[in-house]
Amino acid sequence: MYTETTRSIRVTVKPFYLEEQSSPLDERYVWAYHVRIENRGLETVQLKSRHWRITDNRGHIEEVRGAGVVGEQPLLRPGESFEYTSGTPLPTPSGIMVGSYQMETKSGERFEVAIPAFSLDSPHQQVRLN
Repeated sequence: MYTETTRSIRVTVKPFYLEEQSSPLDERYVWAYHVRIENRGLETVQLKSRHWRITDNRGHIEEVRGAGVVGEQPLLRPGESFEYTSGTPLPTPSGIMVGSYQMETKSGERFEVAIPAFSLDSPHQQVRLN
């Protein structure tokens, strides 16, 4: 698991490889990732948007931006959390994802919350020893 906290908002990510949806012969590797967002602060915040940078092991970067997550813009009161699962395909057997959420307080202040970088590793990735 990968965890990062920004301004009392804790984001934890657990990626997992989806063998049944992947097809290495077709250069299609698929991962799901489970995210937990916890409000450990004293103010209510709402997740307004997301930004992801997805890099495959050839160095190709895909950026994804959009409103909310999985069609929602969850409101998190102090002590509350929100969890969701999403996924991504890659043309390579490994990669890395990193991103951020834009949050908004009740007073309208917006701020970025870091999503920790996490690796996407499949059993098809060749291991290289240095």
